[in-house]
Amino acid sequence: MMHSLQTPIRRFLQAAALAAPLALAGAVLPAAAQSPFSAAVQINDSIVTWYEIEQRARFLEVLRAPGDLREEAMETLVNERLQVAEARRMGAVATPEEIEAGVAEFAARADMGAEQFIRAIADEGVAPETFRDFVANGITWRNVVRQRFSGLVRVTDADIDQALQYTPRLDSASILLAEIVVPLTPENESNLRSELARLAGDLNFDADTFSEAARRFSAASTRENDGLTGWRPLDAVPPQLREDMVLLAYGETYGPVALGPAFAIFQMRGLSEGNYSPRPIVSVDYATIPLPPISTEEGATAAAALRADIDVCDDLYGQRPAGTFERFDQPLSAIPTDIAMALAALDAGEISFGVTRNAGTATLAVMLCERVIAEPEAGRDAVRQQLTSQRLEQYADALLEELRADAMITYE
Repeated sequence: MMHSLQTPIRRFLQAAALAAPLALAGAVLPAAAQSPFSAAVQINDSIVTWYEIEQRARFLEVLRAPGDLREEAMETLVNERLQVAEARRMGAVATPEEIEAGVAEFAARADMGAEQFIRAIADEGVAPETFRDFVANGITWRNVVRQRFSGLVRVTDADIDQALQYTPRLDSASILLAEIVVPLTPENESNLRSELARLAGDLNFDADTFSEAARRFSAASTRENDGLTGWRPLDAVPPQLREDMVLLAYGETYGPVALGPAFAIFQMRGLSEGNYSPRPIVSVDYATIPLPPISTEEGATAAAALRADIDVCDDLYGQRPAGTFERFDQPLSAIPTDIAMALAALDAGEISFGVTRNAGTATLAVMLCERVIAEPEAGRDAVRQQLTSQRLEQYADALLEELRADAMITYE
């Protein structure tokens, strides 16, 4: 048994340790290319240049996107050429007003104004046109989908009733997971996700081996408990993970999942339906407090002081200087995944010290203030919007597949 444990783990650690840092600009432009403005891909009558791929990949790097950024940039730009061509045919291209509003909204997610955000990404080598094109193309495709399919989507009261018959049972459930969390670093960012995917396959349906791996290699505090997260409400798990996790069998692995500056794989250890509760969580009120690494004496002292001085989130305003914490009230889907997973295990007034930043060199204490529960009618409206979005997304995916199938796409 020990031999079977060592093989995948050793391979994973060796690959992570030896991985070279991502040299983005050099990885994008091949030596054979005559010019960064030459065609990398021909799509019908338009092209995507090597410069555009490099710029989009740089932008994805600034956003800390995982995976093969060159491949992601290339395929996304190909899709966008097809989407914009369809928008021109339909007269649905984003207007300047829509683009400016989209730019401002995107920058606001980083707590910046539009010009401030553009200057910040320019410092990282991303041209303003790259960012604006990214926003404009997204809005343009949204316009196409709404114009073409919104009249086809009809969510009835019966559809909502059917969804609620399933959702409340899950919302009142509890889930028990084991986890292995590995921080993303410059040395492993190029292959961490793929290595963890292979590791998840090796550990599938092997709870004992998964726990041993968690004790030895996970960066999360749960490693002290065989990787077990403890029972947590299922409705506190991020929606993008919840629907998949409830389908897992005991011992089945899931992931990798991006958790801020880290990746994690999970293993199902238990699911309990609990009592019927029809009202969903619509938002979470929480606070984050940056601390030194919890593993250091300074960090442990700071964490102990926080526990002693803070009983409820409002205490933060009287006990800590302005600017040393942040408080949010967000829908669960908008909360960063690693923070959402930490919040899922907390009751109001409790603090988690399991979230890290800067490749584990800083702790981000997370405190749950309150889970905001919808009234029944608000809950029905939320379900209606969710079903509508899901059906529009299905139409959009099918249309894009059709556009690609009908296109002449040539990779240089």
